Amino acid sequence: MKTKIDVVKTLLDALPYIKKFANEKIVIKYGGSAQTSEVLKQQFAQDIVLLHTVGMKPIIVHGGGKSITDLLADLGVDTKFVDGQRVTTKEVMRIAEMVLSGEINKDIVSLLNNQGGSAIGISGKDANLLEAIPKDFENFGYTGVIQNVNPKVVNNIIDDGFVPVIAPIASAPTISHPGFNINADFAASKMAIALEARKILFLTDTEGVLDKDMKLLRNLDIQETEAYKADGTISGGMVPKVDACVEALRGGVKKAHIIDGRLEHSILLEILTSAGIGTCIQL
Repeated sequence: MKTKIDVVKTLLDALPYIKKFANEKIVIKYGGSAQTSEVLKQQFAQDIVLLHTVGMKPIIVHGGGKSITDLLADLGVDTKFVDGQRVTTKEVMRIAEMVLSGEINKDIVSLLNNQGGSAIGISGKDANLLEAIPKDFENFGYTGVIQNVNPKVVNNIIDDGFVPVIAPIASAPTISHPGFNINADFAASKMAIALEARKILFLTDTEGVLDKDMKLLRNLDIQETEAYKADGTISGGMVPKVDACVEALRGGVKKAHIIDGRLEHSILLEILTSAGIGTCIQL
């Protein structure tokens, strides 16, 4: 009986948050271990289906850097990084699009559908959802920077009752162009702004943003975040994530969260519990 009562208490704890975020758009950047562990993949899908079932509007933007690197290695194609960002040659671009738009995107859609959800996968090329220009063609090739977001197709998918799953590949303004490989963190922030999302979540392989003593910083504002970047507390792969958070906040998103995707049901722990997890950044 105690177990049943605990279940009821858990549901009652979640109820205020279900009400609070009903009909709200929540962008979730999906990557890291949560995208490679079979157990975590199933739990991620369960979390998204639950949020959608109780009336929220989750939008998934996914990465896939490790899968791209693995396939490039299998095919004997050289790949290199500058300042943590992949240099995208035309050959790498073809493989990146194949992995992101083909393999990973459809795998996520299948996971969600198998858990009882209704998901549709698209890339940034569909309906010119994401339009980009080169970041720095001489040094980064077909790695792009988003210049425009056309959210109509995503809003239509949401309005029709589906969960959008978006691959970070962007179209180019010229004919016969292969398109651009986009950093998934910034694709997520641009989508959150264009869709007027309430929240944006980034799943990572760390507890959140850590201080120099490796302790979790649970709450930050933009000024504190910039100060931690300036003194080197925030460095490496965490920099683009916090930059994407700041961009989203300045674009109108109310809260940005960096959470540990290695935890079971990390999305539900953040959205549906009073304690939350990870780092919350806000204005």
